[in-house]
Amino acid sequence: MILAPGCNEPAPPNVLGDVKLLAAFAAAVLPASATNVVFIMADDLGYMDVGFNNPDTFYDTPRLNALAKESVRFTDGYAACPVCSPTRSSILTGQYPARTRNTDYFGAPNAFAEIPDDYDPEKHGKFGRHANRPVRPAPYVDRLDADHTTLAEALKEAGYATMHAGKWHLGPEGSFPTDHGFDLNVGGGERGGPYTGKKYFSPYNNPTLPNGPDGEHLPDRLASEVDQFITEHKDGKFFVYLPFYSVHTPLMAPEPLVEKYRAKKKRDGLGAKFEPEPPRQNRSVQEHAIYAGMVESMDAAVGKVLDSLERNGVADDTLVIFFSDNGGLSTSEGSPTSNLPYRAGKGWMYEGGIREPLIVRWPGKGKAGETCDEPVISTDFYPTILEVCGLDPQPEQHVDGTSFAALIQDPGARHERAPLFWHYPHWGNQGGLPSAAIREGDWKLIDHYWKKGPELYNLAKDPGERNNLADKHPDRVAALKAKLDQLREDTDALLPSAHPNARKPFNKW
Repeated sequence: MILAPGCNEPAPPNVLGDVKLLAAFAAAVLPASATNVVFIMADDLGYMDVGFNNPDTFYDTPRLNALAKESVRFTDGYAACPVCSPTRSSILTGQYPARTRNTDYFGAPNAFAEIPDDYDPEKHGKFGRHANRPVRPAPYVDRLDADHTTLAEALKEAGYATMHAGKWHLGPEGSFPTDHGFDLNVGGGERGGPYTGKKYFSPYNNPTLPNGPDGEHLPDRLASEVDQFITEHKDGKFFVYLPFYSVHTPLMAPEPLVEKYRAKKKRDGLGAKFEPEPPRQNRSVQEHAIYAGMVESMDAAVGKVLDSLERNGVADDTLVIFFSDNGGLSTSEGSPTSNLPYRAGKGWMYEGGIREPLIVRWPGKGKAGETCDEPVISTDFYPTILEVCGLDPQPEQHVDGTSFAALIQDPGARHERAPLFWHYPHWGNQGGLPSAAIREGDWKLIDHYWKKGPELYNLAKDPGERNNLADKHPDRVAALKAKLDQLREDTDALLPSAHPNARKPFNKW
């Protein structure tokens, strides 16, 4: 723990002042192989939204494309949940959301899990549309438990200066970034989006982000804050966690970029198209001009951070990870993007909801420009980062994560880990059912908690999950179901419960 001279309390990075003292302290506790870490995460960015995954994307991502050429690109990188807070929890704890019980986005009313058995629409009208549903979602824990040794705490204890910049959404005051190992918090709070002030533009009226000049753009401001932090800590070791608010709703972008993409849409003759994904419609064409501007703005902000690493002479000593917290929003709230050929999007257990853009740059060690097809998941980041930094693993904490550092060095290697596991016992705002899933090798089983039967897909042959093979392979369904049941038992997963007196019918399936 770093202490300010003459103080008995930890000092935030901006008051440390004596860079030589910080460098000497870091040198005393850090291994020679220690490296800086910059973890950048987009919000609601789809796998097909970036040029390094999809050369035909409607959105321009030049800085990310350039970063990908210097990185290992993971084709099968997964979020641990199809919505945001659970994935964020999994990154910082190295544990599945089922184990931490952070299974839904924070702010989703737990009351929906407590619809009384004597439900009466006149008496209990507050339950709204959820009272129609014959399955009550499981309750969830709506903050990051203080008992965890988070990734930030592990790095801070090893002498790293730590910064959080952007969206937190892991609990109310008392469970903010500075309560979980971050020396500095810029912009992170309880809310899941920039919903105060002018939202994506200053004045933000965000209690953890001072307002900038009128009209200042949020992703650019966050990148500037990170630039300043890197500049101040370039002589020590630092961990920057930059989870952008972009490209989460509200859908807003600088007007010049919106006009650029409106012109591009007109030039290319594009229009909105949808395909059925009951009970919703799924966008099948990328052409949303405002969303496109949001993507490009975020890409430019990533570039600003990368430029800071170069300018400060630390790019060759810094691990850079780029990821997204869940799939692109394609069935709700404006449905601004398409994840095709991957099915559905945010809030769904299909690949469009959980397969994410993932690139990792490890200078001097990683295989720049190569692709890795081994499945990895967000619980794996914690042990991977510790290994890259030359620090001892903490297996009691990141119990559900397996380091994939070897894959960054040799993308053709095998990743020996347990099957990947998802547990989302909630009704998704985007139309998805309460469900769980498991992936082992090329096979993926989805187990719904209501009405729909099992779904079995061979992702190597059918990445779009169009051909349900459950009836053709009952033995494989049974074997994967047994492993899924064991994972639910091992994580003490909370399950939905029946609600026989819910209003009938609920026949959208």
